[in-house]
Amino acid sequence: MNTEDGTCEVVDAELHVRSLGDGPPLLMISGGLGAAGSYQALATKLAEEYTVLLYDRRGHFESADITEGPIPVERHAEDARAVIRHFGFGKALVFGSSAGAQIGLALAAQHPETVDGLVAHEPPAVRLLPDAEEWMEFAAEQVAHAESGDVLTAFKGFLGSIAGAGLPTVGTIRLPQENEWRLLFTRELTRFYGYLPDVESLRRSQVPIVLAAGEGSRGYYHYRPARVLALELGLPFVEMPGAHLAPQRNAADFAVALSQLLRDLVL
Repeated sequence: MNTEDGTCEVVDAELHVRSLGDGPPLLMISGGLGAAGSYQALATKLAEEYTVLLYDRRGHFESADITEGPIPVERHAEDARAVIRHFGFGKALVFGSSAGAQIGLALAAQHPETVDGLVAHEPPAVRLLPDAEEWMEFAAEQVAHAESGDVLTAFKGFLGSIAGAGLPTVGTIRLPQENEWRLLFTRELTRFYGYLPDVESLRRSQVPIVLAAGEGSRGYYHYRPARVLALELGLPFVEMPGAHLAPQRNAADFAVALSQLLRDLVL
């Protein structure tokens, strides 16, 4: 299997990028801490059909970032576009989960010419929900904890909200990669929660889009935005195997379902 690692220069940052496989391009945008490696098992399976493009989000892991303050979702979308072009492609299929789905939606709205099709899995677009204020307050609480130096409390609160994700009991969790979580909480979380997908631009874009959520996430806040947005856009809503972390924890079954959705997008 062809594999290539490198760096991609973007505005005020340098991204660590990776490609694997040989076929039509598929950009996979990570949620959580934005690590290319979080999709490794899923990407390896999809690389049997696609040239899979991965990257560490700016400021995370092997990607640098010289900016300060909140990172807008729109800036992340520009980074995603740059990754596609870095590997010599004009456009690509795009998959994003969680925060990665928000970035994918921004990319499709801002640069539809770059997106052959998008599968957005459980975007935390809480402003679409009737209880939006509650979730924005929740995000602000985690930011306040992290900014005060108590990243562990923010981490526990955040993981506790991802009900249905098949996670261990919060009390048994230790905090890994503290600096990465601090960056997520202090510079990204409220922007990911606060980003309202541009419905009018997405309608005009003519990009084929599927909104998806996990069967195991039914009834939880991270399931609902995809369904609401699908109704707003008059687009398909699909349930996929597993829960919120299925792309990482249930890669084999998730890859089969995702591969079929991607094929359907380009028919």
